[in-house]
Order: sequence, then C-alpha cells, then structure tokens
Amino acid sequence: MSGREFFTARTVAEARAGFRPANRTDIETVPLAEALRRVPAEAVSSPSALPGFTRSTVDGFALRAADTFGASDGLPSYLELLGTVRMGATPDVAVRPGSCVAVPTGAALPDGADAVVMVEYTAETMPGTIEVTRPVAAGAGLVRADEDVVAGGPLVPGGRPLRPAELGLLAAAGVTSVPVHRRPRVAIVSTGDEVVPPDTAGLRPAQVRDATAPALAGLVADAGGVPVYAGIVPDERGALEKTLAGLLDEADVVVVSAGSSVGARDETTGAVSALGTVWCHGLAIKPGKPTLLAECRGVPVVGLPGNPLSALVVFRLVGMPLVWSVAGCTSVPPEPSTRARLSRNLASAAGRLDVVQVRVRDGVAEPVFGPSALLSVLTRADGYVVVPEPATGLDGGADVEVILYR
Repeated sequence: MSGREFFTARTVAEARAGFRPANRTDIETVPLAEALRRVPAEAVSSPSALPGFTRSTVDGFALRAADTFGASDGLPSYLELLGTVRMGATPDVAVRPGSCVAVPTGAALPDGADAVVMVEYTAETMPGTIEVTRPVAAGAGLVRADEDVVAGGPLVPGGRPLRPAELGLLAAAGVTSVPVHRRPRVAIVSTGDEVVPPDTAGLRPAQVRDATAPALAGLVADAGGVPVYAGIVPDERGALEKTLAGLLDEADVVVVSAGSSVGARDETTGAVSALGTVWCHGLAIKPGKPTLLAECRGVPVVGLPGNPLSALVVFRLVGMPLVWSVAGCTSVPPEPSTRARLSRNLASAAGRLDVVQVRVRDGVAEPVFGPSALLSVLTRADGYVVVPEPATGLDGGADVEVILYR
C-alpha cells in the first residue's frame, strides 16, 4: 500500500444532491413507437380537448337525471325509448323530458341528456318503454368532452420518462412524435492486469473474466442509457489516461470499473485528475467506499470499486441517477419496493450507509451475506435494505422497506 488515503469523502445523499454535472444530451424527435422511457425535452400540450365529446362510461340509457328522482323498485320511473346511439356515430336523436336513448359504453351522449343509468337498473316492460328502478344524479355514467384533458392542457411533463399510459394519452391527442433527449452514451472501461474478456476460453492462474462490465451495461440500459464497451485497460496510468482522453469526445458519461481504491496499482485517481476535477474519492457506504466522482471536460466520470458486488451496489445508488440526469430527467423513476419484516438483527456503524442484500419470502426479509467479490450474493437476492447513516443497526422483527430488483 502506498499510504494514500481517501479524500473529500461524502455521504451518498451528498453525492446525489451535490454532484450535478451540467452535461445533458441533445434533443431528437422520435415516433411514439420508440418513445417508451425516453425523457421529453419539454412539456407536451394537447392540441384539443380529450375525449373531445361527452360520452357514456356504461351500457345503459341516456336521460335527464330529473326524470329518475325518487325511482325505486316499488315505484319505478317510466320513460319513452326514442332510439339507440351507434358507436362512432353522431346521435341523430335528442332526449326530451320523460324519454331516454339507449347508449353503449363509449358512445356519444345525445343532446338533452345529462346522465346515463346503467342497464342493470332498468327493464323494458313493454315495447318502447323503459322502467328505471334507481335514481341517478346529473353527470352520472358519463365523462365530459374535456374531462380527460382541456384544450391546450398538459399531456406529459418535461423531464419525466414516458410510461405506457402516457404514450396512450399522446396517441389519443393525435401526437405521434415527441422531442426527447438522446439516450446518453455511457462508456464502460474495465481496468486490471488480471482482467480478461468474458469469452476467454481458458484462464491462466490469477486471471478473472470481466463480469462487472456486462452487469453495469444492464444497469445503464435500465437507466435509459446506451452502454458502450470501451475495453480492458492495464494497471498503468498512462494507458488509462490515454483511453479516458479519447472517450471524453464521444461519451456522455464514463464509468471506470475497478481502479478507484487506494492501492499502489490503482491509477484511476491520477489519470482522472490529469484530465479534470475530482469531486470526491470515497463514499460513506458499505459496500462501495472506494468510489470516485469527477468531471472531465464537462463529462461526468464514475470510478467504481474492483469488487463486482460493491461496484454494482454503488452504481445503482449513484451512477444510475447520474445517467438519468444526463438524459434530461428531473424526476428519476422510483424503484419498486415492498414492506417486509427483518428476520434478524443487522449491525452497522453510525455515519455510514449500509446496503444489505435480502431474500423476501412470505413477508420476511432474510439477509444474504457474503464477500463483496461474489456476484452470487446479488443473484440470490430479491432486493436490498438500507441501514441509514445515523443508525447503528436495525433490529430483527423491524418493518423495513425492501427495494426490489426489477
């Protein structure tokens, strides 16, 4: 060991709030078929009101609510049936006092009607006469012409990734393309004399296949980015510096896998410092303390620990929000979670965020322990539990939030 120490250590919360490079991807227009999970560059407004006409939300009879007041099984209201509204057609009949018109779900409401009674509460006692056995209030069984969205009203906000429902709303308004931020190109650089490509058939003693880069690529894709494999660089500062310098012109984010600890052969800090400014080297988190955050020529650079589990844990907490941010996202999509009862005590140290992998069975969260060099710890887990910085642990039996893996 060289005796070097971590400097500018930060909490995870400080890193997420304070490390905010201004780099954002440029804007492109994409069709709706390609817009899922893309980040709109600005809010999109509706060119017209939606649904655009007053329509029925139930199968039944359009009528005047006042004609049903006091109706019951013992004293029904009797209304003249004037006709039927066909789907997709403009009604050719109007409701007048003491009458009704049959309407299917989704059909346009005829003039003169202010409510729709469900067919379940009616009966045709004789041809052309409908018996209503339950009163309805004005506005029941229908949606107004602008109840979904008013003309000029917002369809989707800017800065939030598009979800399936929002694609549907855009389509309903006739918006078939959206200006969005380009997906960030995230260059993944693996380092280490011992690291070889995953397709290496036979390993020599002390060699390891690069398992972290493919896993990081998956997390990058989950965060809306485009992973770009930048190869494996030996433990030599000059080689790493040259590789990073070349990537800064084409990548929106650079991730260095391994090489960020304080060992004598870990050269990421020196290489990055020569190209830009180190924001912090060291996070108060376990696993993942030897994490480096920097900005080089406007491009954010994340240096991750060498152990795969540590690298993936810290990239999920810090790297993925950063990728979303570069993609123009101002509201990072929340990860799915559940509540569970912790099966045993968890010890921690105050001032440090502990991330503990867990399996969830029948509402019980069972910690999954193992060295941070083992990826199988993650593959056996359903999610993780966070022990916050101020706490010295969590008690067995405590109700905890489990952040679930997708």
